[in-house]
Amino acid sequence: MSEKQNKETEKDQNLAMTPERRKRINRLKKIIIRTVLFMILFPVTICVVLGIQLYQADKSEESLMQQIGFLEKELQKSEDAVDRTEALLEISEEIYKESEVIQVVQVPENMDTNYAVSANDIVVQEGVRKVYLTFDDGPSIYTDELLDILAEYDVKATFFVTGKDKAGYRDTYRRIVEEGHTLGMHSYSHEYENIYASLENFQQDVGTLRNYLYNETGVGSKFYRFPGGSSNKVSDTDIEDMTAYLNAMGIRYFDWNITAGDATGANVTSDEIVERVMSQLPLHQVAVVLMHDAKDKRATVDALPKLIEAIQGMEDGTLILPITEETMLIQHKSG
Repeated sequence: MSEKQNKETEKDQNLAMTPERRKRINRLKKIIIRTVLFMILFPVTICVVLGIQLYQADKSEESLMQQIGFLEKELQKSEDAVDRTEALLEISEEIYKESEVIQVVQVPENMDTNYAVSANDIVVQEGVRKVYLTFDDGPSIYTDELLDILAEYDVKATFFVTGKDKAGYRDTYRRIVEEGHTLGMHSYSHEYENIYASLENFQQDVGTLRNYLYNETGVGSKFYRFPGGSSNKVSDTDIEDMTAYLNAMGIRYFDWNITAGDATGANVTSDEIVERVMSQLPLHQVAVVLMHDAKDKRATVDALPKLIEAIQGMEDGTLILPITEETMLIQHKSG
């Protein structure tokens, strides 16, 4: 049978095919097509799902490892803190045995103060007194002048700064670091109602300022001063939660045990600032002095050279130093 005849025969068969048979054949074709598609798409879908689950598992593992690392770090810090505490207790005991010149400071009842005296804040009649001059709230229009005075007397201080990236103080941040002063953090915004509204707000503010200072100076600041001090009464967030966060970030916070009295808008004079600080110095072997660097603190600038000369003129070998990791912590009691 020729090819032409075969085609004619097939054509005749198709013509003879009933509608029911044609429907069955079409239905069979659809089933075959769907089966093939299913056999192709099902493995692909499984692979996609498994891929997503694998990615999520990797992220979960990464997050878990970070948490484990954080906990291990905190555990090590706790162990180190215990070791340091035990060592300090042993040293204190030895000092107590070998010397009778140590006495715990008693703050006069009529002394105008808003801080709590540290348990370690003692006076040693023979030894070196350490004074830490600290400036809050800067940079300001007076920061460069303060730096000029400090350079003139070859004195290093500590600046607890805020975030002023839009105020033209980028060179000032860098100058603080380049001239050997300690760059501390005093919040980015200095807005109490925002910073202390929640732990998340506090964390974000600290992170923003720390990143900004690092980008500008190359220094990752390790020191913090709470706006209003750690004993402030305006925070809606537990101080212990905030200090735990700072500890986890490797940041030490410092309050003060001497105040220059320049915080308010009162018309304090430079002589009053010097007298106030010098009257409190004999009470402290380690003195952290609170001053302010702001546009309305002209008296503080005028007081600085007189204050430095008065401290350097003390006959007990008093030193003026910047805060470092070796500085004894001066921290207020919270609550």
